[in-house]
Amino acid sequence: MPSCLITGVTGQDGAYLSRFLLGQGYRVFGLLRRSASSDVVGERLDWLGIRDRVTLVDGNLVDLSSLIRAVRDCEPDEVYNLAAQSFVAASWRQPLLTGQVTGLGAANMLEALRIARPQARFYQASSSEMFGQARAPRQNETTPFHPRSPYAAAKLYAHWMTVNHRESFGAFACSGILFNHESPLRGIEFVTRKITDGVARIKLGLARELPLGNLEARRDWGHARDYVRAMWLMLRQDAPDDYVIATGRTTSIREFCRLAFYYAQLSHEDHVVAGPGLLRPAEVDVLQGDAAKARRVLGWEPTISLEDMVAEMVEADLARHRARMRA
Repeated sequence: MPSCLITGVTGQDGAYLSRFLLGQGYRVFGLLRRSASSDVVGERLDWLGIRDRVTLVDGNLVDLSSLIRAVRDCEPDEVYNLAAQSFVAASWRQPLLTGQVTGLGAANMLEALRIARPQARFYQASSSEMFGQARAPRQNETTPFHPRSPYAAAKLYAHWMTVNHRESFGAFACSGILFNHESPLRGIEFVTRKITDGVARIKLGLARELPLGNLEARRDWGHARDYVRAMWLMLRQDAPDDYVIATGRTTSIREFCRLAFYYAQLSHEDHVVAGPGLLRPAEVDVLQGDAAKARRVLGWEPTISLEDMVAEMVEADLARHRARMRA
């Protein structure tokens, strides 16, 4: 039975990846950062019905010693580093923490593997935000990076440290440059869940308005279930490499709103209002990925459409709020 260690196991991607790897016959370990709210951190694993099948181990990306102990205890064949301070807006308010966790945290994990488990295969969750003010209309593995937030800069450091360990020490280390991917398990602070949660609240009479920032920003949105499969495929290859994972379709936040409200038989024009305080200090106007390499080498294709994903998210948020109203 192969084994894996997932950091960020209680997040959206960590939960979906855990379920996927359990389905592939893996023994799944998840790194858990201790906190006062540890009783609720497994909510996403509970949602997927797999919490009792994932073994949680103590550790923290900013503490190298804890990572070495976790690696020695778990003896993983594969390590997926998904943990990060991943909310872009918060990275301007907490740039040093973002750098420590998102950037140096990845370097710590790479060092832990080099010391305690050099044969393990490593996956780093890189981000399309690294492209920032992109110099090409569609971004692929050769597009220059131009990070526009502390989060993106931290991700870029982690990305290049992954490349460095591959080239300097022969590590089987891959980076997936994932474009935006969403699901019902997306955190409420992210704009897509903010939209679908807002739609549900308005539909059920719990709210009347949805304040949003820049409605014209455009993103390449896919479903997290599709994207975690790509992570696994990268570690199945004969040689490590980096891959862009994207749908190739770009959609504005305004259009995402329209789809979500339309599904609930509402009009976004009646409820969405401008929230100037929600604008970023430096905006990334448009991102659109070119995943031709992943299609060619990994045989990966997205299978869930944007429309189906939006409908799934709205339905999940309607169910959440109806359950709370009945409680």
